[in-house]
Amino acid sequence: MIETIQHGSLKWEHITNPTEDDFRYLLEDYNFHPLDIEDCRGTNQRPKIDEYDDYYFLILHFPYFDKGNKNVRTREVKIFWGKDFIITIGKSHWVVKKLFDEVQEDLAENDEDTLEAMSCSDLLLYNILDRLMLETYQLILRIGSEIDLINYDIFNKKARNIIELISITRRNIILLNTTFKPQLRVLHMFESGGIKGFVDPEQVDMEDYWGDILDQYQKMYDLVEDYGELIEGLSKTFDSLLTNRSNDIMRVLTYFSTVMLPLTVVASLFGMNVDFPFTTNTVSFWIILGAMGLLTTGLLIYFYRLTNR
Repeated sequence: MIETIQHGSLKWEHITNPTEDDFRYLLEDYNFHPLDIEDCRGTNQRPKIDEYDDYYFLILHFPYFDKGNKNVRTREVKIFWGKDFIITIGKSHWVVKKLFDEVQEDLAENDEDTLEAMSCSDLLLYNILDRLMLETYQLILRIGSEIDLINYDIFNKKARNIIELISITRRNIILLNTTFKPQLRVLHMFESGGIKGFVDPEQVDMEDYWGDILDQYQKMYDLVEDYGELIEGLSKTFDSLLTNRSNDIMRVLTYFSTVMLPLTVVASLFGMNVDFPFTTNTVSFWIILGAMGLLTTGLLIYFYRLTNR
């Protein structure tokens, strides 16, 4: 399905779930390179920007939460960028479709910001990337909040819940890291001047706009790296806590076994089927029981002082 927004000479076409007819339309009407069309057919493409005489082809990856709202997934954003057109294609990130609908509504109301964004393809591309950056930043901040929650609950909640939270958060951070790293090189091409764009520099100086996009992306990448170090530190802290708890349990069991051992020896000794002195004396049972009680009390006091040194 092809949806189109036309403002002056600039056209924005959004193609959701493209068919072979849509691909044929792009080949015949825009004369795009067949390899780019082939990339649009496939999935799991690496982030890149291909430069041609009259257009650029971008593939970028942006994260989102799945339906369970726990695990992070990535969605490809494929964009054909020319002087008079922007074409977003495929099962793109939902933010692109939302922005497309907003632009369509705002143009009908003659919104000034939207009219400015639709004045040239470079500014429109900037607004698409800026909206994607904003959504990604909100996602990263949420992961930061989850790390704060783990840090707060690590001493309170059950081990199973903490292990699950740490595992999910670590996986999300790894996925974000592998998504961000290769795209930094692509976005650096904008600020460095490797990508010239189509707008006249005297009309709009896009260098500041591309620098803003790169700054946002670099900031998010730094946050992801910081969160990665934090979650690794929390994981090690949690492992230490589990080890310490295991040691505490083993120490209690050792104390219990040590206290019970002499009592077991005494009980076994007097349990032998032989004659003992004072066996006919009714008070001997209470004497033995008292001795065992004193022995137990002495051992408990000894272990208490040993523990609290």
